Amino acid sequence: MNLNLTEDQQALQDTLRKFAAKEFSFAKRKALVAEQAAGAVNATGFSPLAWKQLAEIGVLALPFEEAHGGLGGSALDTMVVMEELGRGLMIEPYLGTVIVSGGLISTHGSSSQKESLLPSIGSGELLVALAHQEPGKGFDAEVLATSLKGPGDGLVISGSKAQVLYGAQSDNVLVSVNEGNGVSLFLIDSKAPGVTWHDQKMPDGTRVARLELHQVSVSESARVGGKGDAGPVLNRAFDVANAALCAEAVGIIVTMIDITSEYLKTRKQFGVTLGTFQALKHRMVDMFVWAETARSATMLANVRVASGTAEEAHWACSAAKVQVSDAARFVGQQAIQLHGGMGVTEEMVVSHYFKRLTCIVALFGNADYHLEVISSKLLAA
Repeated sequence: MNLNLTEDQQALQDTLRKFAAKEFSFAKRKALVAEQAAGAVNATGFSPLAWKQLAEIGVLALPFEEAHGGLGGSALDTMVVMEELGRGLMIEPYLGTVIVSGGLISTHGSSSQKESLLPSIGSGELLVALAHQEPGKGFDAEVLATSLKGPGDGLVISGSKAQVLYGAQSDNVLVSVNEGNGVSLFLIDSKAPGVTWHDQKMPDGTRVARLELHQVSVSESARVGGKGDAGPVLNRAFDVANAALCAEAVGIIVTMIDITSEYLKTRKQFGVTLGTFQALKHRMVDMFVWAETARSATMLANVRVASGTAEEAHWACSAAKVQVSDAARFVGQQAIQLHGGMGVTEEMVVSHYFKRLTCIVALFGNADYHLEVISSKLLAA
């Protein structure tokens, strides 16, 4: 199998790398995060200008079908995008809106929902979040307390959701509910009566929210997919999300190695640069090996998502999440230590990369959860 990037993917990679370097420098990122933390009136949790520019580049429409204003990109194209977003340490809601929510609408929505929603997501005009995980519950698509009651157009949703990516900033939210013997999805207005958001900033500067739903009225037309059939679709969406997150983590890991290598070449101790010490060279080599194993696992996961069966994709994505989580911890800790005490300060970009890696590891199932997925499969074999 040829795993080299195509000419189009290389062009996309170059465009995004130049864009991130020019429009989303570390100084601009710090200023943006500080503005959000200060509670500015126009706080959105991300840069609206950068989001608009990403739409103009075509990144937001990349995964969707051409019939719905998209570019028909594959998981491998998304992998390129996410790695560059990781390199640039961008905090835009690409994962939650485009990959997860947009992906669910693209694969599970009706024709009218696709026609009305996907072009708006691709143009950057519409933000959609997924509200699935619940407070105090593990990462399981089939175990929900959020309920759906009432017949016909008298349906109401009540419950609580946690860790909704950019939920308070969204225009619409996909809510998973327990219905009969399965899980169903409904698309509701994020500002509808009975919807309450509790927004918070994560350590890496991104935004998440807790969602409270108190008898929120919905109609059958708001249903995305069939009754009780969203469980497998959600599991597939989580595999896609983890494959993308692993790609973002690889971009961060590689960048941390580059930053640390450059630091060791310039920082002096006892009159010589740190990079001349053999022990530190060995540590850099170990970091590089971990990065390559993470990249290999991530590429396999995205290949399986793009062309493998659901079972193959699930296995590969869990394996990649475990491998990338281990690599993130090792490379992140080494990068911080090799920078010395300065490595944990706000002034050093390496500390911000490490914060983002830490949050990535926890999203959509941590390493322990995915280890259990792998061990269960091995024991059942």
